[in-house]
Amino acid sequence: MSAKSVQKRVRVTRSGKVMRRAKGLGHSRFNKNSTQMKRKKGARGLNLPTERIVRYL
Repeated sequence: MSAKSVQKRVRVTRSGKVMRRAKGLGHSRFNKNSTQMKRKKGARGLNLPTERIVRYL
């Protein structure tokens, strides 16, 4: 991924954590039940080494 594409997909919090969007929310919401949708709400942490993340930001 290029640096610009990573910047569009992740954000850094004030405390320095890198957050991403939950997958599976782009389309086909009709097929997903409300429990799945509630569980996917909000941001997720990004489990990558810090060196790899900083290179793109």
